[in-house]
Amino acid sequence: MTLIVPSLRWERPLWRDGATRIAGVDEVGVAPTCGAVVAAAVIMPPNCHRIDGVRDSKTMTALQRERLAPVIRRRAIAVGIGAASVADIDRLNIYHATHLAMRRAIARLGGHDHVLVDGLRIAEFEQQVGPYTAIVDGDARVYSIACASVVAKVVRDRMMGRLAVRYPAYGWERNQGYATKEHRDAIREHGLTPHHRSSWQALQVLLAGDQLALFDAPDGNAAGIPLDAVGVMGGETDEADLLTAEALAAIG
Repeated sequence: MTLIVPSLRWERPLWRDGATRIAGVDEVGVAPTCGAVVAAAVIMPPNCHRIDGVRDSKTMTALQRERLAPVIRRRAIAVGIGAASVADIDRLNIYHATHLAMRRAIARLGGHDHVLVDGLRIAEFEQQVGPYTAIVDGDARVYSIACASVVAKVVRDRMMGRLAVRYPAYGWERNQGYATKEHRDAIREHGLTPHHRSSWQALQVLLAGDQLALFDAPDGNAAGIPLDAVGVMGGETDEADLLTAEALAAIG
């Protein structure tokens, strides 16, 4: 399969029109059954040269992402990270929580002229963040969005790695919260943690002993009808913001 190399074709017209702070925005963590959804917003310098190797984070290895994330941060004018916690996800639903994480990331840039965001148009997004352009497959096609994709993925993977130390049975350092067989088996044996998205129907069905077809795909979206949480461990509050800060600091 030929890898798509993201270009600057969306940024260049905006730069020519005088917009110097063009923010590429992307999120990671929509499909996993646990953990926060994390968004990154990245502003690269006008008329910059692309960093070799930067592309959609899903097409890169963990080692490649870890190597390039600090390079992106050094070359960027600004980087903002935003997270929507498990509590946010269960309260708002994953769709609205994802956009909340994006807005939080954008708000931490210290100002911007235009936003380039991966995906479809978002209801009322312009009233909240100002002028923006939504680009389908933007993480693969648009350079600044690809940069945000890499940063967001590294931050979230490190968050899940920190949580894995506290909950070693679930293999989060390997599956990042996706519903792999290892993760499903651990849920059946140990139940849910405070970091699982306990309102999701798929988790409730899993705990009830049924097999949903979507769990057969590691990247399947398990979002479902909110149900009362059962089998949840107690004793901890959601720590998405703290973990995000720790993970970002660790990028270097």
